[in-house]
Amino acid sequence: MEEHLQNFLAYLTTERLLSPNTIEAYGRDIRAFFTFLEEKGIGLDGVGKEEIFSFLQRQKMAKYASSSICRRLIALKVFFRFLKKEGVIGKDISSYFETPRLWQLLPEVMSFEEVESLLHIIDPMDEITARDRAILELIYATGMRVSECCSLKKKDLSENFIKVEGKGRKERVIPVGTKALASLQTYYSFRKNAEDNSPLFTTKSGKPIDRVTIYRRLTLYAKKAGITKTISPHTLRHSFATHLLENGADLRLIQEMLGHEDIATTDRYTHINDTRLQKVFHSLHPRP
Repeated sequence: MEEHLQNFLAYLTTERLLSPNTIEAYGRDIRAFFTFLEEKGIGLDGVGKEEIFSFLQRQKMAKYASSSICRRLIALKVFFRFLKKEGVIGKDISSYFETPRLWQLLPEVMSFEEVESLLHIIDPMDEITARDRAILELIYATGMRVSECCSLKKKDLSENFIKVEGKGRKERVIPVGTKALASLQTYYSFRKNAEDNSPLFTTKSGKPIDRVTIYRRLTLYAKKAGITKTISPHTLRHSFATHLLENGADLRLIQEMLGHEDIATTDRYTHINDTRLQKVFHSLHPRP
């Protein structure tokens, strides 16, 4: 099996032109699946939907992040397509990766009512609470990663859009809803002298905020709001995408705003909505 994996990684390097970090991550994901198959005494040609379900269920029980589980799912899908193309296996099992049952293995997202409760519990009465409200509103409004939020500069925000530098230093522009913009304006009423090149969000000491601080503040407000689920900033990102999808957003639109690339842009992202990005965003997002 290792030989087939090496051929696959070479394919990702030479034909898909993925970054070394991404290729390394996919290699780890597939080797984890190999370990699972060896425990079960199953070869690559014996993999079916039950093996895939069982493997991902194990990942969930081991409390892997939903982003890690999604990446492993995507890596396995493309790996098995590669094996079929190369004639290593005789059956195309890619359809097994599209079932609702499989995606239900992922950790729960927050309901819209829970998001509302979380955001409304934060009273922006001073710079810190105004900052916290603005951060959580912005992550839910845009689906950006918490690391992307931490690295934002004031100059990155312009009218109804925000410029985000994602993985691989690739930039994307995301529309921002009016409620998130209002929260940002409230926050900056406490930082009137902030320069354009200064961090968008700072600590009490004026340093750029970090992901640990955001996680701790989010956990505090979730407890106050009576939310019993275990949530993180990624939960807001995942909820953003799920709520847009439930309201009819095209998957390609969601992909663009989340900044997903390469393997994540397979068959699931083939139908591009012709409507302008901002118009669709404002008509579909529950907090425009």
